[in-house]
Amino acid sequence: MTANALLHALVPLVDDLARDLAEGERYRRLLEAVRTLVPCDAAALLRLDGEWLVPLAVDGLSSDTLGRRFKVDEHPRFQLLLQSDGPTRFPAGSRLPDPYDGLVEGMEGEQLEVHDCLGCVLRVGERPWGLLTLDALEAGRFSAHDLDALQAFASLAAATVSVADRLQQLASRASDEHQRAEIYRAAAAEAAPRPLLGHSAVIRRLLDEVRAVGASDLTVLVTGETGVGKELVAQALHAASPRAARPLVSINCAALPEALVESELFGHVKGAFSGAVGDRRGKFELADGGTLLLDEVGELPLPVQAKLLRVLQSGQLQRLGSDREHHVDVRLIAATNRDLAEEVRKGRFRADLYHRLSVYPLRVPPLRERGRDVLLLSGAFLDENRSRLGLRNLRLSAEAQAALLAYDWPGNVRELEHLISRSALKALSRQAKRPAILTLTVADLGLEERHAAQPARAHDDPAAAARVSAQPLKQAVEDYQRSLIAAALRRHGDNWSAAARELGVDRANLARLAARLGLRPAASES
Repeated sequence: MTANALLHALVPLVDDLARDLAEGERYRRLLEAVRTLVPCDAAALLRLDGEWLVPLAVDGLSSDTLGRRFKVDEHPRFQLLLQSDGPTRFPAGSRLPDPYDGLVEGMEGEQLEVHDCLGCVLRVGERPWGLLTLDALEAGRFSAHDLDALQAFASLAAATVSVADRLQQLASRASDEHQRAEIYRAAAAEAAPRPLLGHSAVIRRLLDEVRAVGASDLTVLVTGETGVGKELVAQALHAASPRAARPLVSINCAALPEALVESELFGHVKGAFSGAVGDRRGKFELADGGTLLLDEVGELPLPVQAKLLRVLQSGQLQRLGSDREHHVDVRLIAATNRDLAEEVRKGRFRADLYHRLSVYPLRVPPLRERGRDVLLLSGAFLDENRSRLGLRNLRLSAEAQAALLAYDWPGNVRELEHLISRSALKALSRQAKRPAILTLTVADLGLEERHAAQPARAHDDPAAAARVSAQPLKQAVEDYQRSLIAAALRRHGDNWSAAARELGVDRANLARLAARLGLRPAASES
């Protein structure tokens, strides 16, 4: 490592410290700088969140890596890095399993035979903030000089992540952040609520709205198709509110017999009906001081709608069979996959209740509008199934990733979750010998050709759509990959680096894929 090489990598980062950059862009430039200083095949920045390491940025690893969460005590390499004072190298002969095996882009094999790894802990103050890792597929790629280079780079990298952290803290209330962290840590060992994952523009806008309205006490109406994650939005709203330390109580209005809805919502007293052997508090009283989620609120019977409206207007309720009034202080969130305005026009939903519920409407976008978020979410579901099935890693082939991107997802995120779980079990059952790393293929996913070819409809050319749907699935996927790459190159004036960034892949891997698809010769990939 020369002084000039070090300056070439560090000067842009110093300049970035004073610039107003989006968090993701700041982290991307950090990884770009470290790969300039220490050439490697993949790099990653991971933040320590309790007992988990959460990837914030990756370069050269598959896109679904960003959806994964690595439990520290399951990964001895990460444990050693966090305990070390300086950079650590894991040579190719290390017996410790590598968390990234099977995740390096362009490697379709089940196992990486050679590997050379570097990593170091990043500290903010005296506390470990996270890790910076570098991976090479060639044994012996790294040297003592690279350890020195990474040591020199680590302090500035820590300053970069510290700046990003402080900017994020200024963007949201510190008290709300503290409440969310406390709730997460308390529930992490059990079944912590899933975060809202996504990098797409529509999800970023949704998260901005959640933060804005979450801090208020406004009633929110969350709408969206079945399976989009409306309950996760409700959890995020509650976590962002001053009520976060109080309970979030939910009730599925569609799952209850009509005769029990009123009792479930408002409670009952002994003798109110046959089987009422004692007094019972309803969901409103259980949520007092906190938040009540009315899921599938469009299914409420009209008589119950009238009583719900009264509670919302006055904060007073009566248990079924009682004349006594109870005052409750509840923040209400309602969720539905119905068009409530249309239900009002058809006389199936009260107009006054609709207007009371939709003080702040939030639409959760369907998965088909979220672009590459499907791979991010896939990474999270793959990691859950990896742990459940006892595998070292569970990944998607490049063709399987393309098929997921091409599918229309009528069942949205829930359909994706079930598909990954089902496909993992099917793929594992077909293995003669239990593998350490399992790759899911297009055949494992079992998506129908007509769904995989859905993007062809965007061209409004029925004849073209018919031609695509008549193709074998592999050919349809390759045609889709080819069109995506060609379109990105046109948008960026044949700038391969810019096209690779847009598509979320490493430049060299994009060039190799393009050559295989006949877009340009392999010899020109450098």
